[in-house]
Amino acid sequence: MKNETNFNPSYIGQRPDIVRLIPEKAKFILDVGCSSGNLGYAVKLKTGATVYGIELMDDMAAEASKHLDKVFTGDASKIILDGNLGGYQFDTIIFSDLLEHLIDPWSVLEASVKYLAPGGTVIASLPNVRHISTIYNLLIKGHWPYRERGIHDKTHLRFFTKKNIIELFEKAGLSINNISCNYRIIESPHSINRVARFIAFPGLKNFLAFQYLICSRKK
Repeated sequence: MKNETNFNPSYIGQRPDIVRLIPEKAKFILDVGCSSGNLGYAVKLKTGATVYGIELMDDMAAEASKHLDKVFTGDASKIILDGNLGGYQFDTIIFSDLLEHLIDPWSVLEASVKYLAPGGTVIASLPNVRHISTIYNLLIKGHWPYRERGIHDKTHLRFFTKKNIIELFEKAGLSINNISCNYRIIESPHSINRVARFIAFPGLKNFLAFQYLICSRKK
């Protein structure tokens, strides 16, 4: 089994930006693509909720099982689309940087709503392919920047702008309450990114949005 320090660091963070969106009264939460369980554990500490996870990789699922109440190991698309979550109904479902890795995120998100209690919440984060780094690499450098992490992670199968995200959630029968952003000037972690949110003026902010955070409810 891998030591947690050998996992891709972009997949195992506690994600305080996601945690702050979790409803205080949440009691039964599903973290889809829970990786090593750090996000789910942070949610448990905040809310005291029961947190289940779904994780594809055996080694990450084993690590997550140390922190979460139950972990389903396998392909999240298959588990959700085939109805393999049984009769559970969650008041909150989390998709933290997971939907862009799926072949058909539209069907998976729509199918996940049947596991959501009435008035339940879906929280997600998705990278913004419209970021200035994409435009720079395509128009100036003339190539697609395949990377190990971030917007251009080479394992991404689908790509979204803000408009695509809104369409994705509306098609799934979800009403978006709020969309917020994590801003970066350059894609890689760097101290210069600290000033990005201060220069994210109208007309520019959609090109500096590195990642969109979505909070939505079941209609």
